[in-house]
Amino acid sequence: MKRILASIFVLIAVSVVISCGYNNSSSSTNTHKPSGLPFRVFVSNPLFPNGTGTNLPVLNIVDAMHDVLSVSVVSLLGDSAQPGLMAVSPNLQFTLIYSPSGNSVTVIDNATETVATATGTTTALSPIALPGFTESIAISPFSTSAYAAVPTAPVVGQAPGAVEVLNLQNGSITASIPVPGAHFVLSSPDGNHLLVFSDNSDTVTVINTISIGTSTDPRSFVTGFDRPVWGIFTSNATAYVLDCGPQCGGKAAGVSILDLGSSTSTSTTPVSAATYGLLNGSTLYVAGTPPPSPPGTNTCAGTTTAATRCGKLSILDASTMTVTGSAVITDGYHDRMQISQNGQLYIGSHSCYNINVAGGEVRGCLSIFNTSSAGVVIPPNNGDVTGIQQIPSRDIVYVVQNAALAIYDTTTNKLQVTTGNTQNSNGQVDIVGQLFDVKLVD
Repeated sequence: MKRILASIFVLIAVSVVISCGYNNSSSSTNTHKPSGLPFRVFVSNPLFPNGTGTNLPVLNIVDAMHDVLSVSVVSLLGDSAQPGLMAVSPNLQFTLIYSPSGNSVTVIDNATETVATATGTTTALSPIALPGFTESIAISPFSTSAYAAVPTAPVVGQAPGAVEVLNLQNGSITASIPVPGAHFVLSSPDGNHLLVFSDNSDTVTVINTISIGTSTDPRSFVTGFDRPVWGIFTSNATAYVLDCGPQCGGKAAGVSILDLGSSTSTSTTPVSAATYGLLNGSTLYVAGTPPPSPPGTNTCAGTTTAATRCGKLSILDASTMTVTGSAVITDGYHDRMQISQNGQLYIGSHSCYNINVAGGEVRGCLSIFNTSSAGVVIPPNNGDVTGIQQIPSRDIVYVVQNAALAIYDTTTNKLQVTTGNTQNSNGQVDIVGQLFDVKLVD
């Protein structure tokens, strides 16, 4: 279980996809940004060659309207800089960059494409040092604070684990809230509550952010779950909680409803597996990998793949909390999901069953579910999926898989190719390095 969870890379500030529309009126060059681009994607890259035989930790910048790599980069100089996981503030002012080599978080000013400065000064913020690794960062809706779940954070007299409160205005940690094994953290839409999911636990810790820094303990504990690992807020007071169940050492996977007002969980709907999900209108999509039962059973039976382990996508009617459909997808630990404007659900995982047969099947950790036809496409690429970003106003999705960027045309669910038109003018973007995450910042 530790091996599986140690490689989870979950982002993430919100539980639903945040889309920002492209405004054609802003298509003129923005001189306030070194790149001069009004509609940008950042790609984290710790090994970008500088032309002198050495590599630099940077964020590459891509024109998200024309799929063109900018010559400008966001530099992250320093011995501990190794850009990986990213989180974008709700107001699009900041991008937080986690560097696993130094367990630090760098705050980037999206407008200037440089390290952010302390409020009221011209002094660049130093990286915020965390007391251990994190794989989950949530940014408050006010974009002034962020929260990092650190499962190994030392706590005097208690088991390790804490949620660190980051001040984005002065680059400091203002509080450390003990939560044993805290691994994933999620903010409510109004920023008043955090949901914290801990390793090997059947409890969700709820943090009242208003009480942080006061004499009142901000924590409360809601029981009745089965290895909960992620959540999706439906309002400021209600959230769907994904019970990982057997995949995480529990008993039964499902989707529970958490009522923050009464601090209770109700209406658990059984599903095949659940580690990540997305709410789209009244439809809830939940992905996971059910363990074979009995052990050794081929969980891909009935499909044409040579793989013997497969994952499962469950489709739920959110109004009735009933399962209305399912699909077989690639296996692994699912922790990435976005839906395109034309209804193509891109699902990413890591630690999946890779197949690479010369002249035959090639299979990795990316699955694409057509929400209209219920068909599934498994693109012929190997490797973990560590970043997915759909591009609003375009039938395009950016995917970082196996440390490289792939741009998919969602009308075909194949790699985009050059056609000479505005929508698909440049095919693929070749970025040298070892890419990890991708985020739209406009």
